[in-house]
Amino acid sequence: MFSGLAWYWWLMIVAVLMISIPFKVRFMKWWSRRQREQKKGQSGKRGDDE
Repeated sequence: MFSGLAWYWWLMIVAVLMISIPFKVRFMKWWSRRQREQKKGQSGKRGDDE
């Protein structure tokens, strides 16, 4: 088939991607919220507004 892989390997790859994408989205939301809170906390401690 494509790149010498059998159809079931492509099925496994697609299944893994479909399972991992929601986790990645959740992680990115959590990471951006964490960065925003850290930045807010740092600017409050030092007294500057960067």
